[in-house]
Amino acid sequence: MRILALESSGLVASVAVVDGALDGKDAQTIAEYTVNYKKTHSQTLLPMLDEVVKMTELSLDSIDAIAVAAGPGSFTGLRIGSATAKGLGLALDKPLIPVPTLEGLAYNLCGTDGIVCPIMDARRSQVYTGIYRFEDGIHLTVLEDQMAVGIEELGERLKKYGEQVTFLGDGVPVFREVLEERLMKGCRISFAPANMNRQRAASVGALALLYYQQGKTETAAEHKPDYLRMSQAERERKERMERDSVSM
Repeated sequence: MRILALESSGLVASVAVVDGALDGKDAQTIAEYTVNYKKTHSQTLLPMLDEVVKMTELSLDSIDAIAVAAGPGSFTGLRIGSATAKGLGLALDKPLIPVPTLEGLAYNLCGTDGIVCPIMDARRSQVYTGIYRFEDGIHLTVLEDQMAVGIEELGERLKKYGEQVTFLGDGVPVFREVLEERLMKGCRISFAPANMNRQRAASVGALALLYYQQGKTETAAEHKPDYLRMSQAERERKERMERDSVSM
């Protein structure tokens, strides 16, 4: 089984080719191209894909499915990743495997003991997050599904488990101090190393192998990103409409 994986939900742009059995045990990353730099994904994603194809002498017809980080995350990044995956899926007549962003990010730490908690900065003192645990080394168990919550609420949720918690994601630099010194003070916490703390297409692809086996696929025409909450423009429009309705 060969998966082409795309990840553009945050600042990181990443493309990978993952090959392996559907149980995920023998999965290997054939290629991965990841950039965490101040360029838009519209500038980077397709050139990165083209480079991966050239370097691995990959025929796109040989892939079995296209995995994509399906959200939440950057609205622009998700739209670019979604459009790229849909275009490839339609052109190649291949199924898409939508991988929830937080699950793909958590899979960076596959095999970690205790709880894995990815956090992405969602602004307004909120994070996109989920609470996960690994069973049998590779199987990701969702304890609490991905959500947009305040960092204070997340701290309260995690303390109820009474377990070691490992954090990762772009929310760590923003909230590390408050987690260490107040919200999770006295709890057993750790933080992922620099090489594993951001989104990676290889993790999306490895997890997609398992999800393909479970039938979690869709057609390119069916795919839509999961934004999880309204965009800033939509929120402002809603607030204006509510103000206008009150003043009438």
